[in-house]
Formats: sequence, structure tokens, C-alpha cells
Amino acid sequence: MLAQFYPPVIGGEERHVRNLSVEFARRGHDAHVGTLRLDSASPPSPQPDAGVTVHSLDSAGRRLTGLYASADRPLAMPMPDPVLTRALHRLVDDVRPDVVHAHNWIVNSYLPVQWRHRRPLVLSLHDYSHVCATKRSMLHDEPCPGPTPRRCLGCVRGHYGTARGGVIWAAVRAGIPARERLVDVFTPVSRAVASASRLAEAGVDFEVVPNFVPDALASTPLGVRDPALPAEPYLFFAGDLSAQKGLLTLLDAYTRLDAGARPPLVLVGRPTPDLPERLPAGVQVELAWDHDRVVSGFQYSLAAVLPSEWPDPCPTTVLEAMALRAPLVTTHQGGIADMVVPDESALVVAPAEPAQLAAALARLIAEPALRRRLVEGGTEQVQAFRLGSVADRLTGIYESVRKSVRKEARHADA
Repeated sequence: MLAQFYPPVIGGEERHVRNLSVEFARRGHDAHVGTLRLDSASPPSPQPDAGVTVHSLDSAGRRLTGLYASADRPLAMPMPDPVLTRALHRLVDDVRPDVVHAHNWIVNSYLPVQWRHRRPLVLSLHDYSHVCATKRSMLHDEPCPGPTPRRCLGCVRGHYGTARGGVIWAAVRAGIPARERLVDVFTPVSRAVASASRLAEAGVDFEVVPNFVPDALASTPLGVRDPALPAEPYLFFAGDLSAQKGLLTLLDAYTRLDAGARPPLVLVGRPTPDLPERLPAGVQVELAWDHDRVVSGFQYSLAAVLPSEWPDPCPTTVLEAMALRAPLVTTHQGGIADMVVPDESALVVAPAEPAQLAAALARLIAEPALRRRLVEGGTEQVQAFRLGSVADRLTGIYESVRKSVRKEARHADA
């Protein structure tokens, strides 16, 4: 596995790579993870997991701190990082992996290694970074109709700054042919990511392989109620506290609920400039909760509200809400359309429509039978998104790619 970070660094992609690695080790494979070394006074040690060897790799990003908003957390570059590429050469020479499974931009530093070693290479696209320099496929706070130089240059300069934006955009665009030539199979996490990445048009091999939840999550016993949660029934939101995650629409919808029957609203996530200084009465904000606390938040909630307004690639929180038996209100943005069935596993509302969202919340608050029906539908729907199911699919992809590469090698020798 190649990923820019690994637990205890917190994030959805980090948990994804860790859970996959642990699952493959449990199945008897020798799992190695190549990840970026953090440049800080006391970098956290990689989470120890049986059967998983984590390799912290040097990178030029540790020296070019001006490229990043946080100097102690250099991200993978959209172009080959020469220092990281040398480290990956040494790692592959040492480990000699049967399959390399890369995640997002770290693949760019591996591609020169692929020219030399030609090992089976799978690339998971967790977002839109194959074609979009900002990774979000958004233009002027609306879903982007597709990359063009005119659209992208203005967008990336606003996102990264004039100097960096142009360089990053050029690197992403220049790297597309190399990725499409050297990656054996792309595994976008949703149909939305596959479509925006134009994989079908490029004629590359790809298979949609979604994010997942651990198999045991759906059977997690009801734990102790987190002391920070309200004593009475409450609505629950988890994710970045941003407008694109639907925060402002949610706050507007919340104020439209009947004040006499309005339950508390708990918001858990990372703060952004979109978070208002003054919040409506009944709204409670919690920052930097670990995953166990988020689990408690879902389990005890009256309903989960995840009204994303951007083309969310495949938000794990939607899967967690269903697995933890929280009645769910969401949108059909991005990969969420692959994850829920309207009126069966979730109430689905249009994005950025506070009146619709308020009406859906009012229904859930007033109708216990509806809540029970959505819980039953969500529990059934999430079965296809279990770690075991996803690991089985990836195992099939790995074996298929290995056979294909061996066949190519035999033909080349002949």
C-alpha cells in the first residue's frame, strides 16, 4: 500500500488504508505500507498492527515547507518527488511486492519506479485528483462541469495562490497520460469519481470499489453514552463544519423546525471559516472527536443529518450512520447516489434546499415508524459496503492484474 499518511494521523483515507492492510494481513498476506515521514519535533509513531509493516519515507516536501499550509504535514505532490521516488525504489527493491496499491497523489512519485520494475499497479481514486488540481471538482461553489484550461486556471489560482496554482494544475494535467499508461487498474470509489475522471473515455481498465465500514461496526453493541451528548433525543452531524458539507443549509433548516418540538443539534467535526460565530439556540459544536466518540454520537441519535452539497466522492459517515442504525437524511450528491436508496435506506433531499431538509427532519422527529423503516433499510443497504466484501473484490482485482502482467512478461520474453 502507498498512502501519504497512516494512523495515528487521523483521516478517512488513513483509516481506509489501515483497515485494508490489517484485513489483508489477517488473511495471511504480508502487508507493507509506504507513507510519508512527518517532519515535526515529535512525529507520531505509526499505529502497530500485526502483520503490517509501515515504512516512513523521506520526501522533498519535508524541505519545501512553503508549499504547504502546515509545514509539519507535507502532502504528496501531483508530480514525481525525486527524494520520495528514490525511497520508493529502495522499498520496492527490498520488499519485492506482488502488487502495489497506491492511493491518490503518492502514485506520481511511484510512476518512475513502475517504468523500471513493472509490477501490478492498482490506483484508488478517493477524490477527483486524477483530473482536478483542487481534488474537489467544484467551480464557484457549484459542481464543476469538467476540467478545461480556462475554468481550471482561475480556480486553482484562487485555491492555492497564483504562483503555486498554475504549477499544480500543470503537473496534474501533465501526469494524466503517464497514470493512464502505467496504472493497470483504477479503482474509483464511486461512479461519480469515475465519470468526472473520464476513465471510460480514456479507455483504461477501471472498477468502482467503494469505501467501506469494518464488518463488526454493524454489530457494535450500544456503548456508554458519551457524556458530552445531550440527555434527550438529538440530531447528529459529523464531518467538516463547512458550507460544502451542508452546514449552513442545515442550520437554516434547523431554525425552521417547530421550536417547541425541536431536538438539540450536535455538530461534530473540523472547524472551517464557514462556521458562524453565533449559532441558533439548541446547537452544540464538538471539535476533534476520536472515532469511538463519533460512533456513540450516531448510536444514540434520533437521526443523522449529512446534507452534503458538493459531489462527495464516497463519504464514510453515510455508511457509518446506516451501520450504526441511525435514521439518515442526506442528499444524492456525488458518490452518495451509489450508497443510499431514497425512502428505503435514507430520506434524500435536494442540496442547498433548507425547506426540504426541514420537512424531512420534521417527518423523522414525528414518525417513529419511519425511523424504524429507514434503520432496517440502511442496515440491509450497508452490507455491500462491508470491509470483507470490498477486500474480496480487491483480491480478485489483484489476482487478475498479476495474471495480466505475467502474461505480458511472457510475451515480451518471447
